[in-house]
Amino acid sequence: GLNFVLNEQPDKAIEVFIKMLEVDSETVETHLALGNLFRRRGEVDRAIRIHQNLIARPTLSREERATALLELGMDYMKSGLFDRAESLFNELVESGIHSIQPYSELLDIYQQEKDWDNAIITARRLEYNSGEKMNRMIAQFYCEKAEDMYTEGEETSALDNLHKAISIDPRCARATLLEASILLKKEKYKQAIRVYKRVEKQDPDYLPEVINPMHICYKKLNKLDDFMEYLHGLVNKYGGITTIMMLAELIAEKQGREDAISFMTTELKKRPTVRG
Repeated sequence: GLNFVLNEQPDKAIEVFIKMLEVDSETVETHLALGNLFRRRGEVDRAIRIHQNLIARPTLSREERATALLELGMDYMKSGLFDRAESLFNELVESGIHSIQPYSELLDIYQQEKDWDNAIITARRLEYNSGEKMNRMIAQFYCEKAEDMYTEGEETSALDNLHKAISIDPRCARATLLEASILLKKEKYKQAIRVYKRVEKQDPDYLPEVINPMHICYKKLNKLDDFMEYLHGLVNKYGGITTIMMLAELIAEKQGREDAISFMTTELKKRPTVRG
């Protein structure tokens, strides 16, 4: 059978393996290796034939059958048959054998299908079984749910899911940005500013994302002086060309171009950037 594989005669190899009368621990490994080889080569139909034949053998131990089921599920995943793969992975999860990898594969399926409720449940189960913290990923799933709900006009539910994301991962800047953008669209400028200011503590790398929307909020409230004070604080702490350029524009409007040029020159000597 292996000679047929090496001689590029895969179908003859499969026939040899399928016709084998006895399957023991050594030949199970060979079946699995052959199935994996076909799957890696993109010959998923052949991999499925090998693994289906293996599962049908009554002589397999519980562990060996579970391994063959896992491989067949991955074949189905590779061929895009998510419903069949999901069914097999759920069967494995219920059996209690190989629970971590089936949960990982299920998580992949639910992400591709954008089934965020099942993704959240599966991520929690994977966290429990593997001991690996999944807070950041679960928070992202709640953000995805929130975006879908907001698109469908379910604003309150969207905000509820964003609050869940923050409670699970307090550093989730994405949830903060989404919440603030909803408040901005509702013209709740004071609340939006308060939420946008959370980003600094969560992840300063996201500060460029909040500068322009915060400018809109402060302008609507006629409090640009307060905004300039806030920007000065950010520039002193983090620099950031987006913040510097926004502050330079405001200085130009309030104090004139010469002061803005002087400010920009001073800051760019401290922190030179191509964009600056």
